[in-house]
Amino acid sequence: MSYRSEKFLRYKGTNVPDQIRMLKNLQEHELKQLFLDLLNNGVHGFCFSLYEEGQQPGDTISEDQIRRRMKILAPYTKWIRSFSCTEGNEWIPKVAKEYGMKTLVGAWLSNDQEKNREEIDALIKLADQGFVDIAAAGNEVLYRKDLEEHELLGYIEEVKAKTTDEIPVGYVDAYYEFVKRPQLSDLCDIILCNCYPYWEGTPFEYSFDHMRHMYQLGIDAGKGKRVVITETGWPSQGEGLGGANPSHINAMKYFIQTHLWAVENDIETFYFSSFDEAWKVGAEGEVGAYWGIWDSKGKLKFG
Repeated sequence: MSYRSEKFLRYKGTNVPDQIRMLKNLQEHELKQLFLDLLNNGVHGFCFSLYEEGQQPGDTISEDQIRRRMKILAPYTKWIRSFSCTEGNEWIPKVAKEYGMKTLVGAWLSNDQEKNREEIDALIKLADQGFVDIAAAGNEVLYRKDLEEHELLGYIEEVKAKTTDEIPVGYVDAYYEFVKRPQLSDLCDIILCNCYPYWEGTPFEYSFDHMRHMYQLGIDAGKGKRVVITETGWPSQGEGLGGANPSHINAMKYFIQTHLWAVENDIETFYFSSFDEAWKVGAEGEVGAYWGIWDSKGKLKFG
């Protein structure tokens, strides 16, 4: 057995408090090796980062660009999550299927009713064509206050009515929205919750426990339904928030803890994100550009 395998298995076999203590004592080169072991062993899913330098939402992205990025991700993951079904995003589930991956496909909803109609129709079409394994009608629409709850419920009901029962239909938002809105949780076939200790200003040493608590609240809200963590992650650089501080070391540790826990407990988790995206600086500040496991050029950041 190689040194690398011993390190991986010794860490994997410990409980969470001991894992945290082990990580604290590892040197940077040991963390990188452990990160690579985990990545090469395969993770459940990645959120697909669509935009390269100089691009932003609203731009139409080519099939070739999506293929380039999918080729990088394919050896490491079983699932891909997309956020929209138009402007080139429709190629994401199609190309993912060519690589043998499963897909969580989202329709991007906003306060633009005309655009919402295009997105919902495109999601239903992709589902009819066999490219959708999980359908998400909207992403953080309630968080952004783009739609009222009853409007969102109408879109979810439509997608459920117009797709096969074999495709679970849900909606993606912060875990607490499902706690606050029982009608939403009851309507969804599946609970698709985002869990971000960073965005709640949690110091890194408490972040993993906080994320697991968020997930448990999603479990409680779902009342026995399948629960998927649709986004979680930690930025590698940028400004801090409250007690939460970005760094390469913290990003590696968060990835390691999250995915070992997910594998050991059979928890479906989509890591945010696959690639760094510069356009997110406008919405989230400097830190928004540094959530990827790969940088904006497609180079692995840790390892």
